[in-house]
Amino acid sequence: MNALHEQLIRIGDRILSLARSELYLSMRFLDVALSALSYELNLNTRTIATDGVHIFYNPNYLISAYQDDPVGVNRTYLHMVLHCIFRHMTQDEDRDAEDWNLACDIAVESVLDSMEYPCVQRLVTDRRQEYYDRLELSVCNAEQVYGALSHMSYVDKRRMQEEFLADDHKFWEQLKDDKNDGQPSPDSDSPDSPPPDREEVDRKWQDISRKTQTSMETFHRELNLMAGSLRQQLQIENRERCDYRKFLQKFAVTREEVRIDPDSFDYGYYNYSMQLYQNMPLIEELEYREARKIHDFVIAVDTSGSCSGELVRRFLEQTVSLLLDTGSFFRSVNVHVIQCDADIQSDLKITDTTHLTEVLQTFEVCGNGDTDFRPVFDYVEQLQRQGELLHLRGMLFFTDGFGIFPQKRPPYDVAFLFLDDNYADHMVPPWAMKLVLGTDDITKGMKR
Repeated sequence: MNALHEQLIRIGDRILSLARSELYLSMRFLDVALSALSYELNLNTRTIATDGVHIFYNPNYLISAYQDDPVGVNRTYLHMVLHCIFRHMTQDEDRDAEDWNLACDIAVESVLDSMEYPCVQRLVTDRRQEYYDRLELSVCNAEQVYGALSHMSYVDKRRMQEEFLADDHKFWEQLKDDKNDGQPSPDSDSPDSPPPDREEVDRKWQDISRKTQTSMETFHRELNLMAGSLRQQLQIENRERCDYRKFLQKFAVTREEVRIDPDSFDYGYYNYSMQLYQNMPLIEELEYREARKIHDFVIAVDTSGSCSGELVRRFLEQTVSLLLDTGSFFRSVNVHVIQCDADIQSDLKITDTTHLTEVLQTFEVCGNGDTDFRPVFDYVEQLQRQGELLHLRGMLFFTDGFGIFPQKRPPYDVAFLFLDDNYADHMVPPWAMKLVLGTDDITKGMKR
């Protein structure tokens, strides 16, 4: 390492340290996050980049950027830290890389543009505001932006890249390249710094993200207002997650079904053969087995004016598809799909899973009135008095949450499922379960 190289490292590290100090003085709740990245000169990037462990910088770019606009360097530093806090580099599976990179940049820049701290504040241009308006999102988190980009033309997305590009994402690729096996890439300028482990980076920043959210909640309201949409996006990112498949198993019952059971056999044949042939057992697998699956089930759908028909259909299709794919139903079932606004609009009864998908393809959403959940519970109670749904374990109620809940707990489990891309907190009675999903959660198999 020659003297010029050492000098460039000192200058680059000094610039980044100054930016970090300015950010810390204004946003103390980011202390852990700001200190989590080390600095490294790297000529494999023309600008500046991060892999969740380091900040890699090209000294020519960094020095020139700092001379022209120190606030811009502060923004770029925080831009990369926010990528890490939201774990953008580890959540790109099964997504188009170019669209995902753009979505992440837009999401982070929207947070920066909402902040009122002088160290990062910059006038939002008319062009940038026009792009925000076109997205039509109340909260610009990366998942929602990514979905909106899928409906835009290539030309529009290229123009948005020019507007929102702030850092280089090339080192994100090393995190998802399993072929590296922890070895540095052939063109690496830093052979002593192999790519970090993807899972370790994800765990590290998940912990930092939660600590940052907790730290923000301890600061004064005025500081939270200056932080703009950061707190809301942290709440979305750090929301409690569960597996929707396992969640649905809460409504399963144990009963026998006709199906070969390779783990058991008829002891009568076995004993008879051992007595007759002594050393030649006859083993016949049982043609039935016990299984925990869903038989009696109610899917209630809020079809009031505030719930769109398209979302209702998508919810039903994805839920049924998930249940069929995982073998959650017995072949013979008793499923009621009930539509309700302020009154019962329809009750579709399904008894054979082979017809389930076919029936839902012709499903029509009806109703458009006010929201009242009570008629559904009264109707189910009436069915049970008539001998229907005698083994009902649970009801799944899809709604936007704005309605009248029954005061009394029914004799079965109830889960209210809210589709809310803002993941706002919804109030439900203490006896009910609650699950909040975003549109992206539904389209990706309802995992959260």
